[in-house]
Amino acid sequence: MSIGGCDVAELAAEYGTPLFVYDEAHLRLRCREAVAAFPDGVAYATKAFLCGAMAQLAHEEGMHLDVATGGEIHISLAAGVPASRLVFHGNNKSVTELRQALGAGVGRIVIDSMVDFERIETLVAEGAQIPNVLIRINPGVEAHTHEFLRTGGVDSKFGISIDGGAAGEVISRARSSRAMNLIGVHAHVGSQVFDVGSFEKAISLIGEFVAPLDIEELSIGGGLGVAYVEGEVAPTLAEWGKAIQQAAVASGISARIVAEPGRSIVAQAAITLYTVGTIKEIAGIRTYVSVDGGMSDNPRPVLYGSGYEVFDPRRTIADRTREIRLVGKHCESGDVLAWSARVPEGLAVGDLLSTPVTGAYGHSMGSNYNMIRRPAVVFVTNGEARLVVRRETNDDLIARDLILG
Repeated sequence: MSIGGCDVAELAAEYGTPLFVYDEAHLRLRCREAVAAFPDGVAYATKAFLCGAMAQLAHEEGMHLDVATGGEIHISLAAGVPASRLVFHGNNKSVTELRQALGAGVGRIVIDSMVDFERIETLVAEGAQIPNVLIRINPGVEAHTHEFLRTGGVDSKFGISIDGGAAGEVISRARSSRAMNLIGVHAHVGSQVFDVGSFEKAISLIGEFVAPLDIEELSIGGGLGVAYVEGEVAPTLAEWGKAIQQAAVASGISARIVAEPGRSIVAQAAITLYTVGTIKEIAGIRTYVSVDGGMSDNPRPVLYGSGYEVFDPRRTIADRTREIRLVGKHCESGDVLAWSARVPEGLAVGDLLSTPVTGAYGHSMGSNYNMIRRPAVVFVTNGEARLVVRRETNDDLIARDLILG
C-alpha cells in the first residue's frame, strides 16, 4: 500500500505506530469541491481535524474555518488564518472566549442562546468590537443518523427553537441591538447524514421562517455523511450543494447559502497504521487482535458503535477470510476499533494493520487515557512525507504536572 507515492510500511518504520497518514492531494481536492459546491462561502469545520497544517491548507484552498472554542481560534490564528475568515460557534461560549474572538476580530459569531446575546452586548458596552452575527435556529428536523449526532430536533442543546417564537424574538432583538450586526441565520440538522432529503426537509421548514426575514446569509451547517465500510454510499459534496441550493430557491430563500462541512472534507483522506501486539484465539467464540492504539486515537466505535474496515497494508488485495475483533491496549473491555473485521490468513504479531477513513474525529477526539502518548500525523504527497504533528513523548505527559515537572 502506498499513499501519495509513499510506502506506508516505510512510513511506519520511520515515524512509528499508531500513525495518522493523510493524503494531502485528497484534502486539497475536497476543499476545492466544497468551494465549488458553495460559491457564496464555505467553512471547514475544524472540530473534525485540526492542526496548524490543516488550518493553513483549508485557508489556502479558499475555505473559511468554523471554530467552536478558544483553543480552535488560537490554533487557527497561529497558523496564519486571518480572524476575518473564522466563524465562531458553540453552545456555551465563555466570556473569556467571546472576549478573545471580539478582540481578534473574528468574522462571524453564531449566537446559540440568549446568554450568548447578553454576553456580547455586555462586552461591546465595555468597548469590544461590534461583531457580525448569525442566529442559530433549531428547525425541529430529526435527521436519519445516530441519536448522539442529531442536532436539529426539538430536544437539543443547540440553537434557538423556531417553535414558540423564541428564534423570532432573538432575531428581532438582534436587528435592533447596537452591539451587533445581524447578517444571517444558521441551522444544522445533524452529523453523518446520508439522506440529502433531511437537508431538503430542513430547508423547506426553515424557508417558511427565513424567507420573510430579508437576511443576507443562511448557513445550513454541515453533517454530510461519509462511507466508512463496505456497502455504504454517501452523496458527493456537489450533490449535497445542488440539493440545498435548489431547495432554497424552491422555498423562496433569496439569501446567499453557505455551509460548514468537516467530516466530508477530511475523513477519507487518512488511514491509521497500527502494529499487532497480541493475538488471542478463544475457540468457538472469537479471535482478538490487539494493536498499539485503541480508543485513545479512535473513540468513535466506543461512542457510536461505528464500523471500520481493516487491511494488511502489505497484502491489500489478499482475500480477507479470517474474522477477528480488532481491539486496543486500554484497560477497557469496550476498547474496540472494529467489532467484526476480516483480515488475511496468516496475520502475526508484529504485522501492520490499517484502518481507512480515520481522517475525522480520531486525532481531534484523541486522549491520553492510560497515559498513552498521542500519535504523530504525517501529510504525504508526490512521494514526500512531512511530519505535521509529532508524537507525544513521556515528558509531554508530565509537562503540566506541578509535582513531577
